[in-house]
Amino acid sequence: MRKILIVSFFMALNLCVYAQSTLNAVVKNSESKEPLAGVTVSVNGTLISTTSNENGKIALSGIPAGLQKIHFSFIGFDDHIETLEFPLKDSSVIEILLKESSEELDEIVVSSTRSTRSIQNIPTRIEFIGGEELDEKGNMKPGDIRMLLSESTGIHVQTTSPTSANASIRIQGLDGRYTQILKDGFPIYSGASSGLGLLQIPPLDLKQVEVIKGSTSTLYGGGAIAGLVNLISKTPTDERDLHFHINGTSGRGLDINGFYGQKFKKIGTTIFASHNRNSAYDPAKIGLSAIPQFERYVLNPKLFVYFNDKTKLNFGVNATIENRLGGDMLYIKGKGDNTHQYFEENKTQRYSTQFVFDHSIDENSSFQVKNSVSYFNRNTTIPNYGFEGTQTATFTEANYTSSKETSEWIAGLNIWTDNFKEKQIAAFPLRDYNQTTFGIFVQNTFKATDWLQLESGLRTDYVIDYGAVFLPRVSALFRIAEGLTSRVGGGFGYKTPTIFTEESERIQYQNVMPINDNSNKLERSYGGNADINYHTNMGNNWTFSINQLFFYTYLDNPLLLENPSANLYQFVNSPGYIHTKGTETNIKISYDDVKLFLGYTYTDARLQQNGTNTESPLTPKHRINSVLMYEIEDKWKVGLEAYYFSPQKMNNGTTGKDYVICGFMAEKIWERFSLYINFENFLDTRQTRFDSIYTGTISNPVFKDIYAPLDGFVINGGIKFRL
Repeated sequence: MRKILIVSFFMALNLCVYAQSTLNAVVKNSESKEPLAGVTVSVNGTLISTTSNENGKIALSGIPAGLQKIHFSFIGFDDHIETLEFPLKDSSVIEILLKESSEELDEIVVSSTRSTRSIQNIPTRIEFIGGEELDEKGNMKPGDIRMLLSESTGIHVQTTSPTSANASIRIQGLDGRYTQILKDGFPIYSGASSGLGLLQIPPLDLKQVEVIKGSTSTLYGGGAIAGLVNLISKTPTDERDLHFHINGTSGRGLDINGFYGQKFKKIGTTIFASHNRNSAYDPAKIGLSAIPQFERYVLNPKLFVYFNDKTKLNFGVNATIENRLGGDMLYIKGKGDNTHQYFEENKTQRYSTQFVFDHSIDENSSFQVKNSVSYFNRNTTIPNYGFEGTQTATFTEANYTSSKETSEWIAGLNIWTDNFKEKQIAAFPLRDYNQTTFGIFVQNTFKATDWLQLESGLRTDYVIDYGAVFLPRVSALFRIAEGLTSRVGGGFGYKTPTIFTEESERIQYQNVMPINDNSNKLERSYGGNADINYHTNMGNNWTFSINQLFFYTYLDNPLLLENPSANLYQFVNSPGYIHTKGTETNIKISYDDVKLFLGYTYTDARLQQNGTNTESPLTPKHRINSVLMYEIEDKWKVGLEAYYFSPQKMNNGTTGKDYVICGFMAEKIWERFSLYINFENFLDTRQTRFDSIYTGTISNPVFKDIYAPLDGFVINGGIKFRL
């Protein structure tokens, strides 16, 4: 009997040995077909695993007989399950193709919502512009961020000066003063600098840009009725980051930008410096500059101190100096006379500091204190008139964060001071103001279920001279099905009155009366938006995604610039309201190395007052975006883009012409440098080709609204170094 058992045991052992099999495979990227090294391969339900070698090959042995699930996982790629029957009938090498993750933003943590959660898990709708897109847009306009923002759906850059190119950003049809532009969470581009802020921010030192559309005053206080744009700077890493960017244009421009960043154990630093200049440029040959003569210097050093794993701080200084001169071309060239005498000159100086202190109390909670101080001086001069003033502002905040798996709480308080002092040049009332705002806020992000996440917040601001404002907001994220999500949200907003608006910027604040604290009051808003987002993979090489957004904003008692008597302007709160509604559609289609982006914006913005319904001026009702990109990673980038703008109503009641803008860009990339060329607006679309931009004489022009480009077809090219 014992001999029978021993023989049976060895027979069973022999069968088990022969029942175990080996899997030979090679793992590749499904798009590039290049082998992937370091892929983890395991047999589900067992301890059997291995990793792919430098050639992507694996040899997984000891696999039990029967139907087995083989799991392939690799950072940046979707997990893959291969179900196979062992022993394999065919012993040849199997090719396994892994797809790059469609959730590439999962590891990106945005800061604009104050949450520490990733962008995919935040109920608030955020549009994220990452380093790759920043790099591409930097090729087109390396001196400022107008191009970066203007090519997004729902965002329109409005020119406020035809000769100096001053501009503001509009979101979803609302005036530029209702958009808050932040740098690393600090509000340093508002008030007196609003018409020039977009022109004085080069993009090279930016890591990412976050855009939230709709009321976000609950997050950062007044001024974010239409939305906010948060510009996030690069931070130092262990590996040296040294970049130089040199660009020249056919419009007589030159840009020289440099960035350095590195971390050394307890200390880190980033340094950004740029020099941007342009000679006056008049492509229409009408005697007036479409691009002004300007020269700008920017220096932004930052110091980072890492005391330990829990405590760190950073301190930065920003300095920007610019002289900008537009107007009559002969005057700019020093050949002015009694006829050629019109000019618009802007001399600006900006100095600001930013301080941030972070301390982690434990693995679930942290404390932060931050402060900024900014100084902005602006001197604007036109014939027979000058305006000069200095804006000093401070922003101080302390906040506490407690974050757990299903819930996150953020609470804080802040003080914001904004002081403007005008220099007495003429016998006209000074437009000085001094605003102080105290704020306290609390916000909660809660994962109710696997398919529902909620974000709610409440802010209370007390504005000296204007009283208290209560600002609730709520957002929800619904995971409806695989690849299908929806976000719904809304909130309240407000804006304190100042003289710095698009209307007053157009006339250089000439004869604009000061704000009256007794008669002028806060503008208040109520708004909401809802979107639905769908993403799917179609076969091995195709991906498709679509995002459909619906938005609505109601602005009560809007501040309007009226002309009660000849040569006198006064800001008055309208007894009516402005409401803007519309949709945004974004589609992305990818096939191997080719990507197609399509966008459509419908905006209906109207002023309702005294029983009349008036369409808001300078707002294209229909806009279409299209971008086709071909990119071989680290080798080539080629892009073709086209944008359509429907006719826009002017302030004088007339209607402008619709137009199309097209551009083409190509970049060749090597390991340490790249060369690029960009043909911007190669159809030479200009307002001066189909409409005039002023009435009167060249010596005393009265400018019309600017609704189309003025600089026309411009070629620019450059070289970028990565050392």
